[in-house]
Amino acid sequence: MSTPDAAPVRIERDGDLAVVVLDRPPLNLFDERVFAGFEDAVAELVALTAPGRPDRARGVLVEARGKVVSAGVQVQAFGEIAEGPDPVGQGTALWARLIRVAQTIEELPVPTVFAAHGLTLTAAFEIALACDLLLAAEKASFGLVEIVVGLTPSMGGPQRLAERAGPARAKELVFTGERYPAAVLREWGVVNRVLPDDGFAAAAREFAQRITAGPTVAHAATKTLVTTAVRDGVRAADAVLPGVSGPLFGTEDLRGAVASFLADGPGWATYQGR
Repeated sequence: MSTPDAAPVRIERDGDLAVVVLDRPPLNLFDERVFAGFEDAVAELVALTAPGRPDRARGVLVEARGKVVSAGVQVQAFGEIAEGPDPVGQGTALWARLIRVAQTIEELPVPTVFAAHGLTLTAAFEIALACDLLLAAEKASFGLVEIVVGLTPSMGGPQRLAERAGPARAKELVFTGERYPAAVLREWGVVNRVLPDDGFAAAAREFAQRITAGPTVAHAATKTLVTTAVRDGVRAADAVLPGVSGPLFGTEDLRGAVASFLADGPGWATYQGR
């Protein structure tokens, strides 16, 4: 367990997997230190996942320590802005700064997985929505509860919920400010998989490792095609497809996988991310 003076956000390595750890006991509340910690972490992830790096991270897992993932944001920070000399300017600057955290996570050229073992509110939930895949324990619950202080979620949560669950459900979740269990959000398409509470951390780590061990360059192509289709339409994805998928024929992973398939059948190939 971390001490109060320890960095609230850190990156650990587990082989080819980079693990972002939120560890600010007891409730993992977001304040300036935590926001800045995520800014630093995503900047480090950009460097760690860069193609051609010898020790490249080929996948990212975001997890938290403690009983909850996060109980939300320190409300005092919002009060200081609201009562300050330029509340509109400071608020606008804050959200412009923090939306880049979500965008940078989305733009990473490797798969990203968020593991939610318990209560996941506000900023932590929005970071989860910026990841490619969201795993949840059976007891996990989620909420964007910013209405209690007169805000709308502004780290990208509403629009990313709309992508996953549709606009009506995104508005319901934000308008009500209610907490939603993992099983409900699994039905809505927000949570990818609900895993048993017992052994959740190990199961989430194993899942992330399995995805990380796949063909990294092909995964990056998949991310580009899916994001383009969702945000610009299927024909836009069709237009970029040749330039995105054609270069895969030049990768060592494809050549090795084809050779493995022809020699031993499907499912035996291993990948190096090149």
